[in-house]
Amino acid sequence: MRVGVSWLREHVDLPVDLGPEELEQALVNLGLEVESIVDLRATVTGSLVVGEVREIEELTGFKKPIRFCRVDVGAANGTGELQEIVCGATNFAPGDRVVVILPGGVLPGGFAIGARKTYGRNSHGMICSVRELGLGEDHAGILVLPPETVAKPGDDARPVVGLDDVVVELEITPDRGYGLSVRGIARELSHAFQVPFRDPGVVPAPGATETPAYPVEVRDPVGCDRFAARLVRGVDPTAQSPQWLRQRLTVAGIRTISLPVDITNYVMLELGQPMHAFDADRLTGALVVRRALAGEKLTTLDGVARVLDAEDMVICDAGQANPAGGEGVPISLAAVMGGQTSEVVASTTEVLFEAAHWDPVMVGRTARRHKLFSEAAKRWERGVDPGLPLVALDRAVELLTTYGGGSAGPEILDFNQVAPPASIALDPELPTRRIGVTYPPARVVALLEEVGCTVVSEAELLRVTPPSWRPDLTDPADLVEEVARLGGYNEIPSVLPLAPPGRGLTAEQRRRRVVARTLAENGYVEVVSFPFVSPQFFDLIGLPADDSRRRAVRLANPLSDEEPLLRTTLLSSLLGALRRNVGRGQRDLALYEIGTVFEPKPGAGSPPPMAVDHRPSDAEFAAADAVLPHQPRHVAAVLSGEIERTGWWGSGQPAGWADAVEAARIVIAAAGILDGQVTVRAAQRAPWHPGRCAELLVDGTVVGYAGELHPAAVEALELPRRTSAMELDLDLLPEAPVRPAPRISGFPPALIDVALVVPEEVAAADVQRALVDGAGALLESVRLFDVYASPQLGAGRKSLAYKLTFRATDRTLTVEEAVAARDGAVAEAASRLGATLRGA
Repeated sequence: MRVGVSWLREHVDLPVDLGPEELEQALVNLGLEVESIVDLRATVTGSLVVGEVREIEELTGFKKPIRFCRVDVGAANGTGELQEIVCGATNFAPGDRVVVILPGGVLPGGFAIGARKTYGRNSHGMICSVRELGLGEDHAGILVLPPETVAKPGDDARPVVGLDDVVVELEITPDRGYGLSVRGIARELSHAFQVPFRDPGVVPAPGATETPAYPVEVRDPVGCDRFAARLVRGVDPTAQSPQWLRQRLTVAGIRTISLPVDITNYVMLELGQPMHAFDADRLTGALVVRRALAGEKLTTLDGVARVLDAEDMVICDAGQANPAGGEGVPISLAAVMGGQTSEVVASTTEVLFEAAHWDPVMVGRTARRHKLFSEAAKRWERGVDPGLPLVALDRAVELLTTYGGGSAGPEILDFNQVAPPASIALDPELPTRRIGVTYPPARVVALLEEVGCTVVSEAELLRVTPPSWRPDLTDPADLVEEVARLGGYNEIPSVLPLAPPGRGLTAEQRRRRVVARTLAENGYVEVVSFPFVSPQFFDLIGLPADDSRRRAVRLANPLSDEEPLLRTTLLSSLLGALRRNVGRGQRDLALYEIGTVFEPKPGAGSPPPMAVDHRPSDAEFAAADAVLPHQPRHVAAVLSGEIERTGWWGSGQPAGWADAVEAARIVIAAAGILDGQVTVRAAQRAPWHPGRCAELLVDGTVVGYAGELHPAAVEALELPRRTSAMELDLDLLPEAPVRPAPRISGFPPALIDVALVVPEEVAAADVQRALVDGAGALLESVRLFDVYASPQLGAGRKSLAYKLTFRATDRTLTVEEAVAARDGAVAEAASRLGATLRGA
């Protein structure tokens, strides 16, 4: 919505010294979005004056018309002589008054004007068009001032053409349709500056007469609950819109067409009431307002033949036979755009003005269906005051008879079935509770009455009836917003609420944060993905038909039909993220995710339906909770490519199953689980490689798996070879035990290596546990550093080499003590697992 401040001043007494900055701040404080405020006086610099064309010489020999003009600009050029100007426009004649910018001036866009020789003649300045002055887009000819212009040659042209104004452009939000009018903006500014407002929408207007202005039948009062019309006869078809009216339409960005059409657009801008002008001579019968028949056609004013929908509202001429079978032929797409068969043309002398009130939902859907967002439709879908039709008709008739002659018939049609606005019960303390600023009840009443509401006190409540121009006020929250808005958004302090006291993070929250931080510190990158999965994924990774992970919850309204299931393993989404990254050229990857998986309860069925108009009962909550899937929290990680990059320093290290196992160990250690509680053993589980899959147990409970993915799954998912992964159930990890503070010994360690030969099927973890148990309290750490197999060791046997570190907290160990502890460790491994010292 673009409007000049001079137009607003006709309805509201704005301060005389109001500047653009103060005006913008006032509008912003009211909650209106300001696109721009332009002071037109600053858009053109230099001498812009009124000129009178005295002589025109037509220059020949050029491809287009060129005219050499002598223009009287008074004393503005310093000499009083006629100004010589070359011009290519042909829409003016000697005696016309035009707008001239003299050399040294600058037009909008930085277009500097000087004296130069062109087409063989000297040109000193320019005769300006509307577009060159920045007043509109019309560039067909120069701007010819109307004959009634009182300015004489040499006078400043800025006040004459409206370049002494300030133009405000607002972006009106969907809930403030009243802002798409001078009436609405002026009312808002009256609130901001607390100045008188003269409402053009509540002036007296003649009401309906017994005889209508034109026969009209409204078949659908839901889509059109008010329809008013009035006829003006004997209009001068040659009458032009006055300059001031054309100027205001141009500033608003609306093209001038003809006097009757310009008047309807002007009234729409002034009051906010869209109107339509019919050529009454081109109507053959009564008007019928109805829903369109599916497939009916109408050619609108933009020349497009449109196929109508059964939800569209149309105005029909009942005097024309409809081949589609409906009563009358559509001549207007109601509330959106008129039709060509009844539009006002150059010969129109009988004008029928129509002002109605249409259903906003219907208009919005029609405009979007036909992609026809007219100025009228923009206002209707935001809500228009249903009390305006008669006032708008009276204003349009007054303008047309004043500038176009003719006489208005006394007959007035007013079909009116508008329902009165519903009242709203408001607790006067609600604004204070919601906003956090004290609004006494009297202040609440005063602010709502300032908006235009009628407020009546009833016991401890206020009964508030919104004005007809505010259809957006429908519940107490809307009224609270108005109180806060008119009370001043800038009066609401920015205060951070105090955090309520609590016990801090839960143990589960702390564990998740520690695990996430630890994985990130070890080079893994976290991803957050959607928990949806395709049914085909289970086949791609080779899950057996009886695998419990195939039983997934199916969504009733999935985001994608290709992924209608909730995941039962984090690998479904994590491997998808890995695949996308690989497809974009990233092959060396270490990703992890912490999230929930969804395990349906056997025989749970579907959740029960719940109403939205009240809080569910405890029984309804219990019934819904009974069918909710179990949602344990898992952590998963995937690796591909090189875990250590190849470079000039040497070959890198490819990621493998051992790195996935180590990632699982890192998570378990970060969760506070002692190493002695953890068991790692070989296992078989899809989608891991059967010979490179480890099962991780904590206190004998399986908590997850890690290893290299099965080659078939890797190929099906188009992942790099040797891709490895791990997944653990965080909820299965026990609470971390309380650890005593370690005692740091200042005495030197004793380092002893042992190599044990064991059967090939013996797990290294079992050997390590036996060494720990046999070594006693002096053992500080044990680490596997070599695995060796050879025919010399015997068939089915392998050698495991461990580095044992012994240390006492109170003394330096003797050789005998260290060797005795070593022997105890070896003896335990021998008795438990049949281990022998290599080389013994």
